[in-house]
Amino acid sequence: MTRDSSTFAESPLPFLLDEAEPRPLAGGKTPSYISDHRQRLRSRFMQGGAAALPDYEMLELVLFRAIPRRDVKPLAHDLMKRFGDFNRVITAPPERLRDVSGVGDAVVTELKIVEAAAQRMARARVIEQNVLSSWDALLDYCHTTMAHRETEQFRVLFLDRKNVVIVDEEQAKGTVDHVPVYPREIAKRALELNASALILVHNHPSGDPTPSQADIAMTDQINNACQALGLTLHDHLIIGKSREISFRSEGFL
Repeated sequence: MTRDSSTFAESPLPFLLDEAEPRPLAGGKTPSYISDHRQRLRSRFMQGGAAALPDYEMLELVLFRAIPRRDVKPLAHDLMKRFGDFNRVITAPPERLRDVSGVGDAVVTELKIVEAAAQRMARARVIEQNVLSSWDALLDYCHTTMAHRETEQFRVLFLDRKNVVIVDEEQAKGTVDHVPVYPREIAKRALELNASALILVHNHPSGDPTPSQADIAMTDQINNACQALGLTLHDHLIIGKSREISFRSEGFL
């Protein structure tokens, strides 16, 4: 039996459409003021880059693709009001984003694509690189992936003998002020990967990277386990909102 392929053609999902050219809907065409505003904003971005736009307008550019024919400026302002800035909107958990009226799957998808792209670009500057000679790139990566999280996350970068990152691994997730860490498991994982050195990284959702006594004690335990196995613990970084603390620089290691 011959089938008419047009009968079974799937319609593209709204958030996958390129919004450069508005497409008419059953309810009518896009109001000209929305089309004109979008074109002006795109032009400003292409001419002046991100520096030419405040955070809420950068957010509008992202929302254009998710919401084809509606003024997204009010939603951009609502998101900024709820989360504080562009970075915090992009990295907010999907369930919290959906608490904002007007945010659905399409909006969450677009925001998470931007977040993933930023993290992948930052990660590319670190993986398979000597991190001790590209320390600024490592800090940028850690801030991109962890600075705006609302709960604590503990990561370990496992390095080879040339201090090249071979694996960047999330070890644990926690609450707003605690994350469970098991020194033996970290040392065991280093041996499995044939790693020679480690860098510990975790974030403080409060924004203040000052280490707690528990942070210091846990680092000492991991360092002792590493020394017993001939591994080097280069550093433990605590990532805050706008700055970080290095245990090595602060004399804790």
